[in-house]
Amino acid sequence: MAKEKKKRKKLLQKLLNRYRLVVINETTFEEESFFRLSRLNVIIAAIMLFFALFTLSFLFVAYTPLKELIPGKSSAALRQEALKNRDLLDSIMKQQEFQARYINALRGLMVGEVDFINPETDVLSATNDSIKMVPIESNTSDSILRQQVAQEDKYNVLESGVTPTRSLLFPPAQGPISQEYDVNKKHYAVDIVLQENTPIKAIAAGIVIFAEWTAETGYVIMIEHQNSMLSIYKHNATLTKQQGDLVTSGEVIATAGNTGEYTTGFHLHFELWSEGYPLNPNDVIDFAQN
Repeated sequence: MAKEKKKRKKLLQKLLNRYRLVVINETTFEEESFFRLSRLNVIIAAIMLFFALFTLSFLFVAYTPLKELIPGKSSAALRQEALKNRDLLDSIMKQQEFQARYINALRGLMVGEVDFINPETDVLSATNDSIKMVPIESNTSDSILRQQVAQEDKYNVLESGVTPTRSLLFPPAQGPISQEYDVNKKHYAVDIVLQENTPIKAIAAGIVIFAEWTAETGYVIMIEHQNSMLSIYKHNATLTKQQGDLVTSGEVIATAGNTGEYTTGFHLHFELWSEGYPLNPNDVIDFAQN
């Protein structure tokens, strides 16, 4: 017991022993300054320095953006931004899916896989995510947009809410009509006889949503106008616009040709649709030559 007490006293004495730390000029060997230290003072100073550095580091991380780098820690603003980006990504994915269905629906119209699109669930009207399409049997008719005769009344222009007014739209081209619009014959267009490379013009301002080659109807261009109206121009020799282009009324979009499997000579096969229903172009456009 006495031995242990002696050891403790000796250890305490070592801690309390004072030392002198002298700073000497190396050239002149003069004493510049000195510090009186003890082991206990050094230990206490080290402990205080450690806690000071720990406190400063904690405050620096806790109250600066560095805390966001710590796993599991994020600010409210960062969480809100993440949620916003998630919703934005979800919206973009839905829009991409819609655009894909939109293009598929248009391609279906172009190649004759679709008879008509229900305007209440039409992807072209962007009012619903679903598309209801009625498949039909293919035939060699010049028009590739078919209808079922049993639903003929639904396609009446007056019932679709459009009041025919002649010369309402700019004529795509003017010339003799070789085949009129005829629901009974499932010909939902007018065929205008034209000279080769006659300019074809847009009937109104809009955006080109389809401009490609098809085996059946050659070069085809489709324009979407206001109020869910579509105009379709087929059998062209060349196209001067491409998908995504904005056009104005009367702007040249193609040249007349004789392309495609279903062509019967140089002419323009012109179709006009409103909210998924075919319209008689003669009711709103004057195709007579001046």
